[in-house]
Amino acid sequence: MTFLSAPDPSWPQTAAREIDALMADVPGLLVVHHIGSTSVPGLPAKPIIDLLPVFTDTTAQNAAREAFEKLGFEWMGEYGLAGRSYCRKTDPGSGVRRFQAHGYAKGHSDIERHLAFRDALRKNASLRAAYTSVKAACAARFPEGGEAYGACKADWINKAEARALERLK
Repeated sequence: MTFLSAPDPSWPQTAAREIDALMADVPGLLVVHHIGSTSVPGLPAKPIIDLLPVFTDTTAQNAAREAFEKLGFEWMGEYGLAGRSYCRKTDPGSGVRRFQAHGYAKGHSDIERHLAFRDALRKNASLRAAYTSVKAACAARFPEGGEAYGACKADWINKAEARALERLK
């Protein structure tokens, strides 16, 4: 798992500091969730913090670009997912990506999907173990990471997300 890091107990605190900055400086935010593998204790991950900003509405979401850019994020727009505002933040000294934000307006279905998957992983040790195995296998097959790594995990994630959403009903 070359590009994957062992679980780091500092990830939640790192996320909380960035969330505080976003909540203080980005108008129209209702909440910012910490999602992705770094939000699940005990799960290996790429050491990039994924955040899920939820905006009051699409007007606030579309107006947030300047505020995100002032905080050092590169605004990328939908970046392949309808309704999303994707941006990423790179450490200026090292050039290493530190954060990714997947923003949506309140009520978008992807919010529930992300949170259901995160919460299922947090609550279920066997699901975490299975995901760790999938991640390790995909990292071994695609040691460069990137889109190929993501595509390798996608089917498993989609099924796990569907089960997590079904349990919410």
